[in-house]
Amino acid sequence: MEHGMNVLHDFGIQSTRYLQVNYQGSQDWFILVSVLADLRNTFYVLFPIWFHLREAVGIRLLWVAVVGDWLNLVFKWILFGQRPYWWVRDTDYYGNASVPLIKQFPVTCETGPGSPSGHAMGAAGVYYVMVTSTLSIFRGKKKPTYRFRCLNITLWSVFWAVQLNVCLSRIYLAAHFPHQVVAGVLSGIAVAETFHHIRGIYDASLRKYLLVTFLLFSFAVGFYLLLRALGVDLLWTLDKAKQWCERPEWVHIDTTPFASLLKNLGTLLGLGLALHSDMYRAGCCGWLSRRLPFRLACIGVSLVLLHLLDALRPPARAELVFYVLSFCKSAAVPLACVSFIPCCLARLLGQSRRKAQ
Repeated sequence: MEHGMNVLHDFGIQSTRYLQVNYQGSQDWFILVSVLADLRNTFYVLFPIWFHLREAVGIRLLWVAVVGDWLNLVFKWILFGQRPYWWVRDTDYYGNASVPLIKQFPVTCETGPGSPSGHAMGAAGVYYVMVTSTLSIFRGKKKPTYRFRCLNITLWSVFWAVQLNVCLSRIYLAAHFPHQVVAGVLSGIAVAETFHHIRGIYDASLRKYLLVTFLLFSFAVGFYLLLRALGVDLLWTLDKAKQWCERPEWVHIDTTPFASLLKNLGTLLGLGLALHSDMYRAGCCGWLSRRLPFRLACIGVSLVLLHLLDALRPPARAELVFYVLSFCKSAAVPLACVSFIPCCLARLLGQSRRKAQ
């Protein structure tokens, strides 16, 4: 078993080496792809756009991103996946032979286990939701037309092009092995397809949001404590990252498993609070919400405000403070986008209309 995994890992190292040697000019592109595939962009960019254009799609997008990333964390804890940038320096597989030289980058040194790839899983799930939702909007009730077939082929071609670039990016950056990114893509599609059939997320009560958030948090923490009691340290990868990352400043606390967990749960809870607030009813359920200019205004203001919010980074020196502030910051994203901004714009435009009359 160990020999088979070593062979698989060696294949991944050779793949990374091949890409880094033969595509040196693509370094900036692969780094950009990796940054864009981060779930942060789903929360701060894609969610505001989709929510104000198609509320149901925005809600499903957030559920898929949050639950998918939570499952990714659980899978990583179960599978104990290595990462190329530390495995190649830590293994004795090569013996006296020369160890392949693998280049590292500022976005390489993530601290969690490597399997399956979170970037690949998140990108696959999120883009699957967007493609299937777009096709359902344009499909109509009649027999599919030639234009719809062209749209179908185009969107799925873009989808797989995105997945290919994300996978190659993660391999190039020595953050994941090939089998990890493939597992990520398949897992992400499975999560997105599952939520396509779960209708309860669209009218979930605040109690259900609280319950799901509590259950996800309790299971993750309980699983961690159980394995720790059995002598298994699920944070073993943090030591690997600190030991083998070329630069200490490339090891970021926001890539740790618990940072990811709390950011996702904060986002889900924030969505529940937002959808059951008076501000949401005032901003997204009135006559203005049915008008495209108002929705576009909500999107524009949301993108600007969330960009400013994203620039606020909690201090990383005290881990507990960092985790609490990350949770609150993540909860503020849907609260601002779903309730605060639409409510303020609705009141502002409503007052302007009354003055004009």
